[in-house]
Amino acid sequence: MGLIGIQENGNGNGDLVSEIPLGTKTKYIRMTSDDSTEEQEQGLPTNKHDSKKYIFACAIFASLNSVLLGYDVGVMSGAIIYIQKDLKITEVQQEVLVGILSIISLLGSLAGGRTSDWIGRKWTIGLAALIFQTGGAIMALAPSFKVLMIGRLIAGVGIGFGVMIAPVYIAEISPAIARGSLTSFPEIFINFGILLGYISNYAFHKLPPHINWRIMLGVGLIPSVIIAVALFIIPESPRWLVVQNRMEEAKLVLLKISESEKDAEEKLQEIQKAAESGNAEKYETKTVWQEILHPSPPVLRMLITGCGIQCFQQITGIDTVVYYSPTIFKNAGITGDSELLAATVAVGFTKTLFILIAILLIDKLGRKPLLYVSTIGMTVSLFSLSFALAFLGHAKVGIAFAILAVCGNVAFFSVGLGPICWVLSSEIFPLRLRAQASALGAVGSRVSSGVISMSFLSVTNAITVAGTFFVFGVISCSAVAFVHYCVPETKGKSLEEIEVLFQNAGESIGNEVEMADAERLMQKS
Repeated sequence: MGLIGIQENGNGNGDLVSEIPLGTKTKYIRMTSDDSTEEQEQGLPTNKHDSKKYIFACAIFASLNSVLLGYDVGVMSGAIIYIQKDLKITEVQQEVLVGILSIISLLGSLAGGRTSDWIGRKWTIGLAALIFQTGGAIMALAPSFKVLMIGRLIAGVGIGFGVMIAPVYIAEISPAIARGSLTSFPEIFINFGILLGYISNYAFHKLPPHINWRIMLGVGLIPSVIIAVALFIIPESPRWLVVQNRMEEAKLVLLKISESEKDAEEKLQEIQKAAESGNAEKYETKTVWQEILHPSPPVLRMLITGCGIQCFQQITGIDTVVYYSPTIFKNAGITGDSELLAATVAVGFTKTLFILIAILLIDKLGRKPLLYVSTIGMTVSLFSLSFALAFLGHAKVGIAFAILAVCGNVAFFSVGLGPICWVLSSEIFPLRLRAQASALGAVGSRVSSGVISMSFLSVTNAITVAGTFFVFGVISCSAVAFVHYCVPETKGKSLEEIEVLFQNAGESIGNEVEMADAERLMQKS
């Protein structure tokens, strides 16, 4: 059955679209040419292929804030070299400048959950871009380290909003069968932003030191302009609209992102049921934050999985590899700014390439197999990097082995732990908790990133760069165990079905539910 707005034969009988209830079983929907034009003007997809393209476009636009984060991470690895030369900052100030963005972003992530529940998912995306753009402009024009830090703090708040809201928004508009791939888009764009940052470093590094780093930082403001335009294209989350009791708007959005009227009606009923259940529990027992701080066993399992995977994403040292890759390669024996920055571009290309591979596999192989490959591969790469830096000195073979180990680490990270972290944290929580619980997970990620980034140079001075990456390798080993015991498979399930997974206390979380889902899918097929 076609969506509203499809004229399946050429004859119109004057029936009005507004008289056709959502989910009607009428096979042929006739309308006047005026009605057809009106539907086209509203932008309703006219078939399954159109709805997929529409969702795809929404996921891309919602992920643009992630380019800002990625670009900042990538560009700062090179810009810090010239900031140090221009503003004469100390090594401790370098650590603070690099790491403070992640620490301060926790404010944005914490505020982002409540803000998105208040003003909506879409406008929170816009607010994140506005805040980051303000901070980025201050950084690019900063005449001193103090002003640079002020801009960095403001930009960090914007980053916190952005990293929290994009996966939530995409998860709430995506069909279950493609949610893993689409929710991974923010991670793709982070990697793309990192690559652009590395390229920007290389492109502008020959300019005078008092100019080049400002241009490097200023170029990162461009995506914010695109986000401003995107806000007039993407819809609001239908799940948020249902919670706000704006049913007609939710219905219209569901028509745009569903394959048929019947599908849209089923989704609306499912969302309403989940929202009513959540509201009943909220008003009868606890507020959202009370439920998070004093969780029931199912919610506790969700928090362990969601927040745990976020923290492991960072404490395995990925941001140190990205932020301080020139330092790592210099320790391996590479000399000269051009050679150092060229090596970091190779890392950026590797990271971006393998995130694309993850997107192709995440909804085919599932989350858990990719997490196993990712964490085991990262462990091997981190131990290999430690070995190369400790025992192969500055020899050519040592340099090559170090570059290979760094590229291997970011490749395995991008195949699993990078994108799947955000997928899981956005899909495992019930509707009533999703925004703020996801925000809490993002806080764990940002705090972990900030602590690791701000202490990296000091720790390497104490135990050497090789020793630091050996510690990261040990932590990565524990990530393998965490995946095995704490992460369920969520491939192919609706957000409401995933909630049921965590309701089952027991040895093998979700196995019975997965079998039931498989049987139901077989019956449908």
